[in-house]
Amino acid sequence: MTWVQLAYLAAALCFILALKGLSTPRYARLGNLVGAGGMALAVVTAFATVPANSVLIVVAVVLGTVVGIPAARQVKMTAIPQMVALFNGVGGAAAAIVALAEFLEGGDGGALFLVATVLTVLIGSVSFSGSLVTFLKLQEIMTTRPVLLPSGQWVGLGVAGLSALLAVAALVTGSTSLLVLLAVAGLALGVLFVLPVGGADVPIAISLLNAFTGLAVAASGYVLGNTLLIVAGTLVGASGTILTRLMAQAMGRSLTNILFGAFKAVPQAAVSGEQRTVRSGTVEDVAILLGYAHSVLVVPGYGLAVAQAQHAARELAQLLETRGISVDYGIHPVAGRMPGHMNVLLAEADVPYEHLKELDDVNPGIGSVDVVLVVGANDVVNPGARDEPTSPIYGMPIFDVDRAKAVVFMKRSMRPGFAGVDNSLLYHPKTTLLFGDAKDSLTKLLAAVKQV
Repeated sequence: MTWVQLAYLAAALCFILALKGLSTPRYARLGNLVGAGGMALAVVTAFATVPANSVLIVVAVVLGTVVGIPAARQVKMTAIPQMVALFNGVGGAAAAIVALAEFLEGGDGGALFLVATVLTVLIGSVSFSGSLVTFLKLQEIMTTRPVLLPSGQWVGLGVAGLSALLAVAALVTGSTSLLVLLAVAGLALGVLFVLPVGGADVPIAISLLNAFTGLAVAASGYVLGNTLLIVAGTLVGASGTILTRLMAQAMGRSLTNILFGAFKAVPQAAVSGEQRTVRSGTVEDVAILLGYAHSVLVVPGYGLAVAQAQHAARELAQLLETRGISVDYGIHPVAGRMPGHMNVLLAEADVPYEHLKELDDVNPGIGSVDVVLVVGANDVVNPGARDEPTSPIYGMPIFDVDRAKAVVFMKRSMRPGFAGVDNSLLYHPKTTLLFGDAKDSLTKLLAAVKQV
């Protein structure tokens, strides 16, 4: 075994250990560092084995570093999902371009080489354009709701069929022109694939596209004869597939319903928030409610991330705990805009891991909780997901906060959540609304509780 093979083996082991570390909040940071170390080793090894292209590699690395580091440092926590979508799309595009370039260079010319090239070009193109659309949705450059084109379902099937025909034709003829046309068809298919996905389903689409990119990278590894790319791509594809499945289960829906359910959705009757009564309270009202509670459950969501209010929430919890009040955090699998969003956010504020509770831990005893403090979450506490069969999020497991003794719902406005669905919890007789920026409200609430 040569030193190159040993280096690639060590890098592959780093990737596996990184995934293991990333599976738990306690070791996520270490796992990330191990994965980065493995990638650095892989890049250095690849650089050392292709001296003919060393200048181009150095230029590419320098450009990527100059652009990537400042861009990453300026990205806010709330924009991490968008950045992940962009990185994922770039990975898919890179795999497709490299495979096409290797094909133009001649490759090994074998049948398996051609099959791998076709798959890489198609899957990489779908991942690139689909990831760009998810970025536009998450960044709210375009609507977050499902976009249904006229006869969109049939157009999508037609483009998928055309892509399959082009793939077969490229395999039979080995034509470069057909491969380019296949890439164009893949780009169109990626757009049509993601457009009907909206609201809280977008992160699941990102996870699936991440799996696609992994498959494209694995196939490109065969095209280049690089074992490490095959291993790394397979790891990404497998982990992305597992994550997609787990997120779909967390939503309580099948993957096909998440991706194509918009085509069969029944339009909901419009509900006007102005025609229903809500009960709003002051900071002092909520402070009294919290100050005399025995147990409090904080349910964080995207609004907490936007306001960067995790430290204020932690300070409030610590104050309550000094008074003997039990405080836990309810973490929904799809809260925020990506898996683990709330875990990372609360870890920044040094919230102990043992205080982070999942759905199955919270719901059985939620009826005995004195106060549930919903901070910026919306869809994950919407009773419509449990009680309204016509709701777009019906079937998604939620925190049954309406069964607690009292609910304080902190919101900027009456605007619906990311799924665009009206929340009946806002009008529940147990609910007190506290309007305002989450960080500002929590800071004022902290001061008011000290006076109770």
